[in-house]
Amino acid sequence: MTTKRFIGNLVLALCGVIVAHAAWAQEYPVKPIRLIVPNPPGGGNDVIARMFAQKLSEAWGQQVVVENRGGAGTTIGTAFVAHAAPDGYTLMVSLVSSHAVSPNLYRDPGYDPIKDFTPITVLVVSPMLLGVTPSFPAKSMRELIALARKKPGTITYASGGSGSPMHMSVEIFKSMAGIDLVHIPYKGGGPAQLGIAIGEAYMGISTTGSMLSMVQARRIRALAVGRAARLTDHPDLPTFAEAGMPGYDTNTWYSVHAPAGTPDAIADKLNKELVHILGLADIKERLRQLSSDGVGYTREQTGVFVKHELAKYAKVIKDAGIKGE
Repeated sequence: MTTKRFIGNLVLALCGVIVAHAAWAQEYPVKPIRLIVPNPPGGGNDVIARMFAQKLSEAWGQQVVVENRGGAGTTIGTAFVAHAAPDGYTLMVSLVSSHAVSPNLYRDPGYDPIKDFTPITVLVVSPMLLGVTPSFPAKSMRELIALARKKPGTITYASGGSGSPMHMSVEIFKSMAGIDLVHIPYKGGGPAQLGIAIGEAYMGISTTGSMLSMVQARRIRALAVGRAARLTDHPDLPTFAEAGMPGYDTNTWYSVHAPAGTPDAIADKLNKELVHILGLADIKERLRQLSSDGVGYTREQTGVFVKHELAKYAKVIKDAGIKGE
């Protein structure tokens, strides 16, 4: 066989493979999809996952099953997805813990957050809320910082555990304010917020969606919200920038990732559908109720965003000397 003929046959073969993959992606999905949540049921990640799973099921006529695989700081469920078949039938609702905090916190989380995944999109950002126990003397964030500087090491803060988003958020707050606070870790965000409400800890920073109910019940007093603009339903609550800390950015985010090697055509189809769902009126209203913002990044933007977050939390964890439990 001549070189010219060999090359021609090779090109034809490659074209056949490309056409076959394109047709496969066009038909996708042809069976149920597993959407892994690396957290226990009931949390913010689980709520977001079920919202989008229902919409994907309706749009594609295939069941999208939410499967909770929590534990070990989100690493169990995340590692499961990292090593799943890259065929579009195992996806995950990833988050700041799985792709930015835990990979920096644990020596061997069981996966590489960049190399082992195909980024699909960032779905939602849930702003963080700074709250204090109702009897706390400081009435604003500036007063809190002034008090902490006057009496270093006396103000306690609650978190959902070492390395949790609540923990990371306060560590960044401490660093930016130049203050010393005492950490009280709890087993989960719910117990941590209860600890603030009953005065076991003076303060904490948690997602608006989870802490706002405590604020509305007047069990926690809110001092600032981590958004560029104030919450529409709570116009009297200042942003962190307005309260004296411009540049504070530790909001919790929820994204979608697939295993590395997932065909581009499938990843693109997922991105397009998820971004479309974000524009639906009922989804917008539900996110408003959760005090969260829809995002809808491209795949490329998502990859860049996750790398930035990974580097940001690497510095926070190193500077604070935080160790995984």
